[in-house]
Amino acid sequence: MTIKQNYERISEQIRSAKSRSNRDDQVTLIAVTKEVSVHVAKEVLELGINQLGENRFEGLQDKQDHINTDVVWHFIGSLQTRKVKDIIHRIDYLHSLDRMSLANEIQKRANEPLKCFIQVNISGEESKHGLSPEEAVNFARELAELDKVYVVGLMTMAPYTEDQQVIRNSFKGLKDLQTKIKGLEIANVPCNELSMGMSNDFEIAIEEGATFIRIGTDLVGKGR
Repeated sequence: MTIKQNYERISEQIRSAKSRSNRDDQVTLIAVTKEVSVHVAKEVLELGINQLGENRFEGLQDKQDHINTDVVWHFIGSLQTRKVKDIIHRIDYLHSLDRMSLANEIQKRANEPLKCFIQVNISGEESKHGLSPEEAVNFARELAELDKVYVVGLMTMAPYTEDQQVIRNSFKGLKDLQTKIKGLEIANVPCNELSMGMSNDFEIAIEEGATFIRIGTDLVGKGR
């Protein structure tokens, strides 16, 4: 299938998932272009998608060097503290804030507040990055003094499994945590958004409250 056909199918799946959960709010589709060429990224933009996700500085730089249209850039990979100075002025959102040393470096280097998602390892899997739910609450409180770190919400990756209930429970857990942190009314931490759901589970994520979904393979394929 073409990228256009994929997008049409995904758009219908998004509409259906929103309908099933009686949602009429915005779900933002991030096209994850980390494994595809600049040409493919441009093809995505031509469809009207203006949100692109990259996970490495080199990939981000290469796309930006060749794309002149208006794009909202999302950095979705783990960010090394030493790379902060290279990346933060190139992106609109960071989806992987997971430690105070990273937050402090952003505070030091940023010219204006950077929209961030706290990365949460909601499933507790050793193979995944992110804070535990308890750590995330404490971390959010610690961020109150950093005016250049603006926490728009939480991000997670559900377990890669065929068991849809396990996936659903992970997304429900992140939604509950987002509601809790939002209720604390922490300065610089409005925590209104949920970045969750990828190619294999985005419909469930939408049903459980995702406001940003990150779609790569289902939309653009791999290595094109």
